[in-house]
Amino acid sequence: MARVPLFPLGTVLVPGATLPLQVFEPRYIVLLSDLLNAMDVPEFGVVAIRQGHEVGAGSVHDLHEVGCLARVDQAASLGDGRYLVVSTGVRRFHLDTLEAGTGTAYATGEVTVLEERTGDERQVADLAERLRRVLHTYATTVGAKEPQWPGDPVALSYEVGGAVGLDLGDRQRLLAAADTETRLRLALHLVRRELGLASTMGLVPPPPERPYNLN
Repeated sequence: MARVPLFPLGTVLVPGATLPLQVFEPRYIVLLSDLLNAMDVPEFGVVAIRQGHEVGAGSVHDLHEVGCLARVDQAASLGDGRYLVVSTGVRRFHLDTLEAGTGTAYATGEVTVLEERTGDERQVADLAERLRRVLHTYATTVGAKEPQWPGDPVALSYEVGGAVGLDLGDRQRLLAAADTETRLRLALHLVRRELGLASTMGLVPPPPERPYNLN
C-alpha cells in the first residue's frame, strides 16, 4: 500500500487519458505545491465522487473504490490566483482507506496499485476487433470524426468511455473491470447500447470535455 494525495472529482480518469485542471482552491494549491516540491515523480490520485460535490471542504461524502493515479506533466500560474495543471492517468488503484487529519489541507488515502490483468489473449484480440468495428459504425451513425483507435487492446478498452460520451457510472464500471477481457466485453455492450440509442433517436456526438475547475 502507499499513501497518496487525492483529488476527488466529478469525473473518471483512466490510464493514458489527459486531465487538464484549473486549480484555485487554497487546499489544492497547497497540494500542487507539495507535489512539485516532492523528490519523487509528482503523482496524485483521482477518484470519482459517488456522493457529494467537488467544491468546498467537507463536500465529499462518498467516493468510488477504484481510481487512477495521475502524473503531473505541466503546471503554470495564470497570474490571477489560478493554476493550469495538465496531468496524465498512469495506473489504477484501489482506495483502501480515506484519511483525514493527517496534517495536510487536502485529503489523502492509503491505496493499493492494481495490476492490469489481460484475460484470455485470443478472446481479447477478438473482442478488440469487434469493438473497433462497432465504434466505426457508431461514429458513422452520429456523424462524428473517428479517431485513430490504438492497436493495443488495453488502451482501446480505456478510450471507449470518452469516445462515446458515457456517463460517470458507466466509465467507472469500465475503470473497475477485473481485467482487459472483462472491460472489452463491457465496452462492446455499452457501445452497442449507445449505437441503438443513436440509431433510433438521432443523437449527436458528445461535446469535448473542458478542463475541470478545482475551486
